[in-house]
Formats: sequence, C-alpha cells, structure tokens
Amino acid sequence: MKIPKTIGLPRMQVEAGEKRVFLPNFVAYLTELGLHVFLEEGYGSRLGYSFDSFRRGSEYIHQGTREITFSQDLVLILRAPKMIEYAKLAPESTLISMLHFPTRPGRVEKLTEMQIKAISLDSIVDDYNVRRIENMRAVSWNGLEVGFDLLAEDFPDLVKPDGRPFQVLVLGTGMVGKDAVEAGTKLGNIERYNDHLKQGGPGAISISIGRAVSKNPEQMKALMQSADILVDATQRRDPYLPVIPNEWLGWLPEHAVIVDLAVDPYLPQHTPPTVRGVEGIPQGNLDQYIFAPDDPKWCATIPAGVPVQNRRRTVTCYSWPGIHPEACMEHYARQLSPFVKVLAEKGYDQLSLDGDYFERALYRGTIKSFLESTI
Repeated sequence: MKIPKTIGLPRMQVEAGEKRVFLPNFVAYLTELGLHVFLEEGYGSRLGYSFDSFRRGSEYIHQGTREITFSQDLVLILRAPKMIEYAKLAPESTLISMLHFPTRPGRVEKLTEMQIKAISLDSIVDDYNVRRIENMRAVSWNGLEVGFDLLAEDFPDLVKPDGRPFQVLVLGTGMVGKDAVEAGTKLGNIERYNDHLKQGGPGAISISIGRAVSKNPEQMKALMQSADILVDATQRRDPYLPVIPNEWLGWLPEHAVIVDLAVDPYLPQHTPPTVRGVEGIPQGNLDQYIFAPDDPKWCATIPAGVPVQNRRRTVTCYSWPGIHPEACMEHYARQLSPFVKVLAEKGYDQLSLDGDYFERALYRGTIKSFLESTI
C-alpha cells in the first residue's frame, strides 16, 4: 500500500482557449491534506496568476517542468492528457482526470496495457448512480448564453418583429436537458433576463421532448418550423443514429440557432460508427465555438460522407463549462475536495466498496471498477 505524499497539477494543453486551472484556494487545501503540490511552470498564467499567487510562502507548493508534475504520486488534470503522455507517469502514480471510460475504448486499452492506476472523474458516482463530479448546469447555461447572444445580434433587445416569445426546443430530458429548459426561459443569462423583464420583453418559451416525439418526422417538422433555438441535450441509446437527420435542419427558420450541448464525437472508425445527434454540424472547442453556415471550417471536424447540405448557425463546444473558467474551477474544487481527502488518506490500492460514502463513489471511478463491470 502506498499513501500518496505528492500531487502534480499539469496544465491542460488541448487548445489555446483553454484557461482553466485549479485555483489557489484549492491548491492550499491540498497542502492541508499533507500533500506537496507540484505546479507546472506557467500554471494559471492565462488567468493572470503567478506562481506566488499559489505559493503564498508555503513550503509545500513547488514549481517544475511538465515531466515533474506527471511523476508525482497523484496527477490531477481536468481534461484527459494525450495518451503519449502516459509514459511520463511514475510506476505507482495515480492519474485523475475526465477519462470517459465507456466511450473511449482506445484509452481504456492503453491505460490497461500500461497498468496505470486511473480514476475517471466522470465515473465517480454515488450509491444511486448519480455523478458527483459534474458541471451540467454550466454546460446548459453557457451554451444557451451564446445561443441567445447570436439571436440578440438579429433582434435588438431580443424582440422579434411579431413581438412573440422566442421558442426553444430542447431534445433530451436528462440533467443537461432540464437545465437547458430553465436557461432557455431565462435567455441564457440571468442579468439579461432581468433587464428584459424591466423592458417588458416577451421572453422565451422552452419545451423539451423525448424519443417518442423526436422520432416522428411529422411532429418534428411542426416543432422545428417554429423553433428559434434547437438544443441537443440528448444521451442516445444508439449513437450510430442521428436524432435529427441533416435533411430536417431545412425545417428550421433561417435565423435559427443550433445549440449543441451533447458534443458527441464523430467516430467513423468504430463498429458501428458514432455520429452526432444533429447530423452534419461541426464540433467546436474553446478556440472556436460559433460557426456560421458559410464558415470555411464547418467541415473540418466532419468525416467525409456525412451530409452537410442543410446548415444553420451552430454553437458547439467540447468544454462548455470552460467559457467561464474561474467559476467552473471553483465548482469542481467544491465537489472534488472530499474525494481528494479520501485518496490522500488511503491511496488508490486501498479503495473499496466497503468504505464510506465518498470512498465507495471514488472506487466506482477507478479503472479497475470499470473493468470489473464489463466482465
């Protein structure tokens, strides 16, 4: 059994627009657990933090190269590092990240092959199978905020010529879908909504639908013809089938905006291949999450053969919470704190389903638990 004494915090290097880091207060909390914290050089600089902002005179907080941060007992990085970086991990290190075991078989195979102790933050679930490390609300609100930003460019004060409320059609009724309904009625932003109320604006109507409706072309045509925003918040049983075929996008008004909250990838090499819930839309990231129909980059993330003839303005981001980075990381820090405490006290190898609430949830996030569930 190895009780961790150090933790490394590497920078996320997915795209230039990614600014998120764990904030100074959380770093200080890690030292209170007795952990020496190693920050990668430049950690937090995109948010205006210097190393002194984190260190605050503590002898438990250190700065080093990326290789040094990956060689610590625990390695915590929100978004999964590239597989090529697994080799930087020390033999007994534990990698903690959003690893998405169920939808990334290649990643699971590599982690298993290299015998890496891994905990996937998105797989940490309680006794009722509810995710404990998530930011679904930010996904919905940030996506709808950007969607209404685009409508505000077309309609001053968010008032249409006919004076009727905006129509928001939400596909999916899970955690993201429920928040999307609320965010839709509030125009994606509470401040904007309050100003809209004071001005006597018409507001917006949000409705959400499930599979029984979305599979019916006649019903969908009527709904989509009156939709100002179409939201994909689906979690599909059959990821090889789109919910909205590209042909149906022609039913949307020309000014309509597609808000992609599901951000499923295109995986043409899988058997069967994975397609997007709304067929023929791009997949954005923090560098670019707004796509006009004539954007030359529209097809850059779309495999050949996927129909793209029908297009509407689309907002899509693989990391919607990252739009407001500091608020996002404060949220994750609150959720992570009790789980890191358990890990600092027990280490990876001693986690089990016989422990307390937090230990049981943490164990379910381990790759060994995932592999046991697939046997």
